[in-house]
Parts: sequence; C-alpha cells; structure tokens
Amino acid sequence: MMKKRIRIAYFGTPEFAASQLEAILAAGYEVAVVVTMPDKPAGRGRKIQHSDVKKTALEHNLPLLQPEKLKDPVFLEQLKSYQANLFIVVAFRMLPSVVWEMPELGTFNLHASLLPQYRGAAPINFAIINGEKETGLTTFFLNEEIDKGAVIMREKVAIRPDETAGELHDELMLLGNKVVVETIRKIEMGEVFAQPQEELTDNQPLKPAPKITKAFCLVDWSLDCTTVYNHIRGLSPYPAAHTQLVSENGETIEMKIFSSEMELVGHDLPIGTVVTDNKSFLKTAVKDGFIHLTIVQQAGKKAMPIADFLRGTALFGHWKTTDE
Repeated sequence: MMKKRIRIAYFGTPEFAASQLEAILAAGYEVAVVVTMPDKPAGRGRKIQHSDVKKTALEHNLPLLQPEKLKDPVFLEQLKSYQANLFIVVAFRMLPSVVWEMPELGTFNLHASLLPQYRGAAPINFAIINGEKETGLTTFFLNEEIDKGAVIMREKVAIRPDETAGELHDELMLLGNKVVVETIRKIEMGEVFAQPQEELTDNQPLKPAPKITKAFCLVDWSLDCTTVYNHIRGLSPYPAAHTQLVSENGETIEMKIFSSEMELVGHDLPIGTVVTDNKSFLKTAVKDGFIHLTIVQQAGKKAMPIADFLRGTALFGHWKTTDE
C-alpha cells in the first residue's frame, strides 16, 4: 500500500501534550501548525504565561494559532490555509465538528485511559481513586460524542498499589510519545482498523472520569482505610485531597494531604479522631484502622513531611467530617 504524506495540525496545551509534540517532531513528521490556548495571567504576580505546548512550538519555530473561539471564521480560514491532512488532539478543548471534520485523514485524540472506561476530564485520577490495577492509553478518531470515537490503538499499563496520580501521569506521558507516533505511522501506512468502542466494553459497567471539584477533594473519614488511601493518592499532587482539623478550642486548620499510609487494625476510637505524639507521627481513625499522614501542607505554608509539620505544633482534636 502506498505510504501517505502526513502534514499535521497539532492541538494541545499542558506538559502532557508538549511531550507528544516533541516526540512527533523527533520522529521526523511535519507539523504544519500548532493550536493552543490563548495566553492567560497566572500566579501571584498575574504575569502572562505561555502554555507548555506554546513553549515547545516556539522552540521549534512552528506556526502557532491561539483562538479564543474555535468556530471563529478567521481562525477556521487560518487553520485551512496550512493544508494539514491529519489533526492530532492531546489535552485540549472539545473541538467543534467544523474543525475535526476538516482534515482528509481525520482527527485523532490521545486519551489517558483504556476507553471506553473512564471517559471524561480526569481519567488518571479516577483510575487510582477507584483502586484499579491497570489503566492505559487510547488513540481514537473524534466524532460527535465526547471520548466515544472508534479506537485506533490501546496500550495497557499496570498501576502500582502505592502509585500517585502524579507518578502515573508522568508514566503515561512518556508512553504516550510512543503511542502517538505509532498511531501516526498506522495512518501513514494505511494500517488502521478502527474499532467501535461498543465492541470493547467486555460487558463491564462503564466508569466515568468527570471534572474534579473542590468539594470532591474533601476527605471523608467515615470511609474505610483503602478508600481513603486511594482517594488521597488519586488526587496527589494536584488538586490534592484536603481536610480540616478542629482543635479542642474550636479552631479550624485547613490542610492538604499529599501522601499517606494505611494501618489496618481494630480500634474503638470515634471516626476522625487524631492520634499523634506531636513529634513524628499523626494518624486518623477510620472504621477499619488508621490513615497515617506523611506529607501535608497547611494553608499558606509549604508542603512538608509530617515530622516537620509537627515540630513546634501541638495538635489535639479531630478531623471535620462531611456531616459537621
């Protein structure tokens, strides 16, 4: 079969997407234009920040588009002018059909789960929060429904029992370099046999991966050890699980939890009770044991190991639960 000439328009914003852009360029493929989010102020100084994908595009002197609206006729004409025949989307906004239908060879997306499982904005987080033993990456052609297009490739990855969302993110980011390049190669060689997602359900109920809210990040100490532990590592380091300590005098201390350990043991303490020597450990009573907090961050301070946090800080009280 005749090899197809590939000319790419690449859509992406964060570090995850920048890594794949680098891999595409390293593999020798032509990137005609890069599309990323408009620059926005960030941080305390509200300085204008470039996205990671924009930084990569500038480093390689690639043409760059940053539309406010993806249906803007001016943007659409600019995009057409680059005559790309394959669009690739990684960690970007939902594309309107007028965009993803444009290229001759189609538009494919890289998604950080084994579709059809974990469709949505936070697949890495929810795979860990739900205690999955494996996840992976999927490339699929875009269609009218979010994350429901025909699958080109799937690559599985084991999840370690103590792995955090941040660690899994980095692992999938590197694997994504290989998967995206291999997907382009399949399209280039005419070797794609896209499979409808309905054929990949294995008769299992589908689990969603919706956008994570601040309320969802609040630790529910009434749950069992494993569920609380998975919740904490599934949100680490971002957006991070958080909780509130109510001291004996009624003062509330806001705290993020980045790392914890489980202690499965029987006890008769009230749920949410704080147990600490105020020197080296702090653990919280849950219904089937204790959750040891190992790396925390009090509001307005830096993240630190629990021993550093406890140094000079006397804590007595309980964690605020969802029904308080």
